Amino acid sequence: MDRRQFLAAGLAAAPALGCARLPVVAAREPVALVTADLEAHVAVVSLGGRRVVRRVRTIEGPRSIQGGPGGVAIVGHSAAGAVSLLEGRPPKVRRVLRGFSQPRYGVFHPDGRYAYVTDSGNGELAVVDLERGRVIRRVEVGALARHVSIDPDGRRLWISLGSSASEITVVGVGDPRRPRVLRRVRPPFLVHDVGFSPSGRRVWVTAGRVPALAVYDADGSGPLRRLGADAAPQHVTFAAGRAFVARGEGRSVRVHALTDGRRLRAARVPIGSYNVQLGAGLILTPSLNMGTLTILDRRGRVLASPRVARAAHDACVVT
Repeated sequence: MDRRQFLAAGLAAAPALGCARLPVVAAREPVALVTADLEAHVAVVSLGGRRVVRRVRTIEGPRSIQGGPGGVAIVGHSAAGAVSLLEGRPPKVRRVLRGFSQPRYGVFHPDGRYAYVTDSGNGELAVVDLERGRVIRRVEVGALARHVSIDPDGRRLWISLGSSASEITVVGVGDPRRPRVLRRVRPPFLVHDVGFSPSGRRVWVTAGRVPALAVYDADGSGPLRRLGADAAPQHVTFAAGRAFVARGEGRSVRVHALTDGRRLRAARVPIGSYNVQLGAGLILTPSLNMGTLTILDRRGRVLASPRVARAAHDACVVT
């Protein structure tokens, strides 16, 4: 039985599902999934129509969300100590994994079978086997493990240890089932987010308290470059040879050239637009304060900013 059949078989522990009667989205159209933190659901937003087309009920406090291969998404509920697995068109909660302390953020291994979730309460990295629908391993990586990024080849993870972290843990995932800590990195400022560039050769590191960025080699050497930034904390994603750095307190998304880090432009976005992700050739940044989802093109121009919930902490794209 493959992963899709297994998850679709009605795994136990999923909450009751529900949705309002909203406009239908085409089966093949990419959609954004946005966490409605205060309303215990994930909003499904049509990227073509730029409006909510469905609401998928979850357990309380959906905070983080990450999309993976085959339309799968993982949702972290840090206060509830749980992770939800979503799958399908329309998306549905297929299983809720308990036993976490404070799950924060997740990434998918390129093979599509495994996902990794940071657990800040235990200082661990959890390995989720998506085919079996359960956590198969936990590895100690450091207290307050939070933001995590994986290189395109699935060889390394970088994990920031807190929202204003003095250290980053570099983890090897050559064997995706058995992560191992490779080294610690101590940046020149307290760190918030980490992100591998599309080449996998560089890692951009954002700050938790100061207006600064740093660029490292993927093996941890550096910093190779330090850059100025807007208000901290910042988050980063990449597209079309550019880095997009969101500053929720600064109400901006700044666009930098990957080649030399120079600033190309800045877009104004609603306050509280902290997290930022790439999907379907678009840049998405949800607002925790305003409940909007701002959609930008790959040049950093704002296309739309619909309101989707009372508060929206994170977003991803599934196809």
